[in-house]
Amino acid sequence: MDELFTPPGVIWRRVSPRLAVVRRAMLGAAAVVLVGLLAVLAAMADVAAGEVVLGLLAVGVAMAAAWWLVGRSVRRWGYAELDEELLITSGALVRRLVVVPYGRMQYVDVHAGPVDQLTGIATLRLHTASPGTSAVVPGLPVDEAARLRDRLTARGETRAAGL
Repeated sequence: MDELFTPPGVIWRRVSPRLAVVRRAMLGAAAVVLVGLLAVLAAMADVAAGEVVLGLLAVGVAMAAAWWLVGRSVRRWGYAELDEELLITSGALVRRLVVVPYGRMQYVDVHAGPVDQLTGIATLRLHTASPGTSAVVPGLPVDEAARLRDRLTARGETRAAGL
């Protein structure tokens, strides 16, 4: 099954582990909000202490599973620049391989929100002639995102000029 998602001879470049830090921080913030809401609801509904403990335990188990899944997901993200196309792989539970021919690229977009900027990462998105193609590489170090943006733009222009 791995050969379906890993073509032979491809050397993957992985995204920054800082992406896991960002996603886990967001997960932690969501957990704090969820626990706060549970506390307010428990106080308003006069819920027994045992039920509150069970609710907190359920939140804890769900957060631990999500924490693990975030790490696994980030480790699966990768990309490879081949002669004629860009390969992007992702997926912790559901594997995915996206192949984008350079000649199909219309433009490359780089995005970094406030938390991304604090951690020095950015997301690169490829826009192609097909609206159904979703080609995104999150968690790139800023200098790598700029390098990849410039390189993909140049390759796309070269391939488009040959049409």
